Amino acid sequence: MNMEQGCVQVYTGNGKGKTTASLGLALRASGHGYRVCIVQFMKGGGPYGEHAALSRLAPPADIAEAQRGVALVSEAIEKRDYDILILDEINGAVDLGLVAVETVLELLKRRPAQMEMVLTGRNADSKILAAADLVTEMREHKHYFASGVPAREGIER
Repeated sequence: MNMEQGCVQVYTGNGKGKTTASLGLALRASGHGYRVCIVQFMKGGGPYGEHAALSRLAPPADIAEAQRGVALVSEAIEKRDYDILILDEINGAVDLGLVAVETVLELLKRRPAQMEMVLTGRNADSKILAAADLVTEMREHKHYFASGVPAREGIER
């Protein structure tokens, strides 16, 4: 199944629900017969000291893993086996210096016109936002974590 026109969507911001929104889109699309590929670049909570350290230290294993994700995305674009390609937490990988923003922009340029691409994660680079067709910012107004409720199985993890 091919869609007439694919778009680039970005889900960003400090609020909850970016990955969940992309997975909801994947579920809906697969129900309509679209072929969906999800590549997850990283997952973690929000701004911790180790994230700041990672952006300065960038351990080789983390960089190699991120580059493996880029290679998977590149292959999916080249083979054209998917209608929708979700790059989960790619914005965080760019923010931490694991993937160059220019690499992501090149992937966006290479995507077939009929392929939908969804990029999730906090701190989306302004160049990625400018290249997108749709940008949704999840903004936290209130979160139960602040009152001591831990991450719950099936809800946050």
